[in-house]
Order: sequence, then structure tokens, then C-alpha cells
Amino acid sequence: MTQPNAITGLLPEGLSDRLPPAAEASAHLARSVLDTVAAHGYARVMPPIAEFEETLTQRLKSARAQDLLRAVDPVSQRTLAIRPDMTAQVGRIAATRLATTARPLRLSYGGPVLKLRANQLRPEREQLQVGAELIGTDSVAAAVEIVNVAIEALQAAGVTGITIDFTLPDLIDTLAAGPMPLSDAEREAVRTELDAKDAGALVALGAGAASYLPLIEAAGPFHAAMDKLEAIDAATGQGAIASRIAALRAIAKPIGWDITLTLDPTERHGFEYQSWFGFSVFAEGFVGEIGRGGSYAILRSDGSEEPAIGFSLYPDPLIDAGFGAMPVKRLFLPLGHDALVAKALRGEGWRTVAALSDVDDGAALGCSHWLDGDSARGY
Repeated sequence: MTQPNAITGLLPEGLSDRLPPAAEASAHLARSVLDTVAAHGYARVMPPIAEFEETLTQRLKSARAQDLLRAVDPVSQRTLAIRPDMTAQVGRIAATRLATTARPLRLSYGGPVLKLRANQLRPEREQLQVGAELIGTDSVAAAVEIVNVAIEALQAAGVTGITIDFTLPDLIDTLAAGPMPLSDAEREAVRTELDAKDAGALVALGAGAASYLPLIEAAGPFHAAMDKLEAIDAATGQGAIASRIAALRAIAKPIGWDITLTLDPTERHGFEYQSWFGFSVFAEGFVGEIGRGGSYAILRSDGSEEPAIGFSLYPDPLIDAGFGAMPVKRLFLPLGHDALVAKALRGEGWRTVAALSDVDDGAALGCSHWLDGDSARGY
């Protein structure tokens, strides 16, 4: 019978260890992404793993107090929350510590986040998040940069078969306030049925809701879906979303032919705090998205808003599939080896494992070679 105080290897549900070589692959993949982002002028920030709850829930406009693992700080007696996402933390840094820094402000980050609950597609509660935020503008030019930097970062990590799925998070609000009017209650019901792609339920909601039916068809391969979205806008006779359509085409134009583009203009899952533009990132062979991004607003301390746009990647599935792994040359150093020779070999890329006793076995310790005088010999 196991004693209550027995030491076990069990971890909480959704949490796990990364062992060699996966842990090193994780660090290498994150560094590859961050180095690519840094090459475009994004400076690294490192926020803490936990903050006061209100700073995580009140910094981004429309952000909700959900998915937070909370605890009471024994020092301040205030509620702390472990970050489920790093975007709000970057927003806090931009709005406070870097408030007077010239805009546009480019920041990058990488580290673990902890979800309160997992889901079927991503059962891990602790995830690695790596990303970049462009603060001070959410213009089309900024969106073009962010999308292309995200693609370049994934390609630098060896990812192929990339799909970018665009969305317009405020599309329903724009149409409902203009050419296709809806009450607040109708608007939420229409959003729900569009999420489910339920044409019958939309018709059952009434004539106003039924006018949103064509949006279900305006999803799929980018260019065909855009043609349908343009037809919807033309049918209203007001051009209420003409600027959004033009922006999407401008964002898509410089993207390489090897990237698949799709459009789901009413998608809102995961885009709770995005404003006019959002996108999800998928990769061939992986279930579910591996990243997302878009435009949003940061709330300053005085209540004013600052526009921003960014992306976050969640590369754990890539790491599990072997991305980020690097061949390693491990050299066993027997007792009495020449330290200067060993140092020179480390400079050539070898990783050395020194014997601490005469019973150490280099092969058992994961070495492919051993040092014989001044030469590396294979086992």
C-alpha cells in the first residue's frame, strides 16, 4: 500500500517532463524562431510567470477573466494568476515600462504558459509560447509584416506545408451596425450559428439573421472566398466592408506561392480580444492550429487605447514530431586525457563527457566516440 507521503513520479494532469533530447530540441526550435524574429528588429522581453490577476485581465481590450490558475500571494495578500498567455504581459510592459519608447515598438518573447484546462486537441496544460508583438499601429503594413515574419520564423524552424487562415473578428459587428442590422440579442445568436455553420438555424432566427447565410459560403480557399465576400458587400450597396476586403488582399499579396491561404471571415474561436484582423496558422500533418495572431488594443492606465498587432506560436506538437532536433557529436574523455586537446575539440563542435572513474562506460553514457590521444575514434 502506498503511503500518503511516499515520493512518486506522478505529475498533475496535463503537465509533463521533457527529457533529452526533446528538451534540447525545444530550446533549439524556440531559439530559431526568436532569432528569425530578432533579425526583423524585435527585441526580447521576459515577463514573470505570474502577475496580479487584474494586470492579466484588464490590459487587453475585450480580454476575459478566464482560463486563469489563481493563488493568493502570501506577501501582498492579493490574488495572483499564472499566465495562460504572454500577450497581455507584453501589453503591460509596452504601456508602462516602455510607454515613452518610440513607436512602432517591436517586442518578442518566449516561455511557458499554463492553462487552467486542456482540450481534446491539445491535452497539455503547460505549453511553450513564442511570438512577437508590433505595438503602436495595427495598419495593413503592420499586418503584412507580422504575417510574413510568422511564416519566415516557422520556415526557419523547418516547418513546411503551412496554411494561413484569415478571419475578420469584427465583421458581424460591422455589418450589424450598418447594412445588415441586428439587435444585440440577434447579433449574439447569429454569431453562434455562424460558428456552427448552421444554415437552418440562421433561417429559423428570422429574416435579419437569414441575410447572413452567404457568409457561410464565403469560407474556404482564399481567392474564391474573397470573391464571395466581395459579392456580399456589393449586394448591400453600401461598401461597409470594402476597406476590410482591400486590406485582406494587400496582406495576402506578398505571401509566397508555397503557402496555402484560406478565409473564414466569421471565425472567432481564439480571437476574443482581436479587432479587425486575425489569422490562424496550420501545418501539414498536424491536427489543430500551431499559432494565431491579429490586431488588438492595449489599454493604458489612463483608459486610452493603443493599437497593436502580433502573433503567437505554440510549437509543442512540432517538437513532439522531431522538429528542432540537432545531431550531436558526443566524445568520451577517458581518465588522464589531454585537457587542451579536449578543449580544442569542443571548439570544433564536439560535446565531451569526462570519465570520473575507471568504470565509466562512454558508450553507455551516450557517446559515439572516445578520445584516443589527440584523435576521436568511433565505438
